[in-house]
Amino acid sequence: MDKNINITLKVWRQKGPKEKGQFETYQLKDIFQGTSFLEMLDILNEQLINEGKEPIVFDHDCREGICGMCSLYVNGHPHGPATGATTCQLYMRRFHDGETITIEPWRSAGFPIIRDLMVDRSAYDKIIQAGGFVSVNTGGVPDANAIPIPKKNADMAMDAAACIGCGACAAACKNGSAMLFVSAKVSQLALLPQGRVEAARRAKAMVAKMDELGFGNCTNTRACEMECPKNISVSNIARLNREFLCAKLKD
Repeated sequence: MDKNINITLKVWRQKGPKEKGQFETYQLKDIFQGTSFLEMLDILNEQLINEGKEPIVFDHDCREGICGMCSLYVNGHPHGPATGATTCQLYMRRFHDGETITIEPWRSAGFPIIRDLMVDRSAYDKIIQAGGFVSVNTGGVPDANAIPIPKKNADMAMDAAACIGCGACAAACKNGSAMLFVSAKVSQLALLPQGRVEAARRAKAMVAKMDELGFGNCTNTRACEMECPKNISVSNIARLNREFLCAKLKD
């Protein structure tokens, strides 16, 4: 049964991308365990505002595990200790009375800190933009079942498309690699006939943009897969490597 708990928070505070940051400690009392993690941060910010202090800046939007904006390290884990969940899906029942919780922004060269717990994740947007879109001239509106797609391929494409681009994979990787994210975005189209027309160009362009933006290389530790809130499989990285190598061989 959920109860009220007292917790200590160690929160990273940083006024700007070029400012020096530090941890600050806060005490919260009587936090109901049914409260979500972001609601707990809202309570902390209300407390800080009432004390005349600057509230903590953190990213959030949908609070339903869809947008990927709640990009936080919680006790050293991207998105926190819950498996297959984003920070906004994390509840205080995961923590114990008297526990100290450490909260940090993503630690990755590809995601520079804007302020406090908010990071710039626009690098992922640039990678997606480099991949372009499917521009196949289909004429009139085709019947939904006009192009037969094996169920196995359709299921794998949907699994890859579940990636929300939160950045947990790069944050978890010791090299700051974005390979899991890029491979998911390449796979969701490479597995479908509609995406095959531009598959080679897409794979080369997205990998080139990833390298340009300073993300590291994959060393197959699988930390990205373990911390991914949508359980994206590293098998997509193998598919990306095949797509990229085949594209280069055709050149």
